[in-house]
Amino acid sequence: MKIVTKVLEGVADIQIFPIIGLIIFFTLFVALIIHVARMSREEVEEYSHLPLEDDNDKSNVHDQ
Repeated sequence: MKIVTKVLEGVADIQIFPIIGLIIFFTLFVALIIHVARMSREEVEEYSHLPLEDDNDKSNVHDQ
């Protein structure tokens, strides 16, 4: 591990990459939270039945 650390210390401005990664992760996480919060009840109901229904049985889920 010392070899990797010494090589990375020689790279100029290497400390910016973890910050960029954190910003990308945080931005995507916040966007996902906003998307989920703005979903309608119908979408949530539809998505909740997806793992349980077959391809041939899509119309019968709303009849129950």
